[in-house]
Amino acid sequence: MLFETPKNTKLRHEWKHLITPADREAVIRRLSVIAKPDPNYGNEPYHIRSLYFDNCYDKALTERINGVQVREKFRIRYYNGNTDYIVLEKKSKYNTLCGKKSARITKEQCQRIIDGEIEWLKDSEKPLCRELYAKMRSELLRPRVIVDYTRRAFVYKPGNVRVTLDYDIRTGLSVTHMFNPVTTIPADIRKPIIMEVKYDAFCPSIIRDLVHLSDRRTSSYSKYTSCRLTNY
Repeated sequence: MLFETPKNTKLRHEWKHLITPADREAVIRRLSVIAKPDPNYGNEPYHIRSLYFDNCYDKALTERINGVQVREKFRIRYYNGNTDYIVLEKKSKYNTLCGKKSARITKEQCQRIIDGEIEWLKDSEKPLCRELYAKMRSELLRPRVIVDYTRRAFVYKPGNVRVTLDYDIRTGLSVTHMFNPVTTIPADIRKPIIMEVKYDAFCPSIIRDLVHLSDRRTSSYSKYTSCRLTNY
């Protein structure tokens, strides 16, 4: 399939592996030798809560399940329960490349979106907010599912590499519980751990060696899809 990538979006390579708890600990030990922990959270795991959007026809979910090469998702997320820093994001996928645009919003603004009060978005000075408004009007995007998980992250400057290890994936029973810390349930009884590797033009061979695990193949596992199917 041929497609044209956007001119003003920085694209990165991305691949995933489903790994075991033993794999996770091995990768953490290896990466700790040369890579640096996430500069915002250090060596400690941190919590991410995201609110994802989809339309009444489940367009984002269907495209993800069907492996559509060019797709996008809107989400709102915050970290470690800190509602002083909330971001609206649009993640775009172009085959094996991915891009992301972000805009800060407040807790009050997020709650207004959840409550269906969206007119303020069209007058925002932030282009991404205006785009969300347009999509909510034209494509009937609405908040659809909460995705919770814990993450360990490492960065490596050559290649602008970021390796993340996500686990304890949970989902909320209602999008109205975005700011309620206790209303989640496990999203997958298999308790998957997802290792993601993102990089710019190249991934250094030393990183490839450190994250290499025998008998582990690249995976298309989606935390979003898992949580959506749990809520069906």
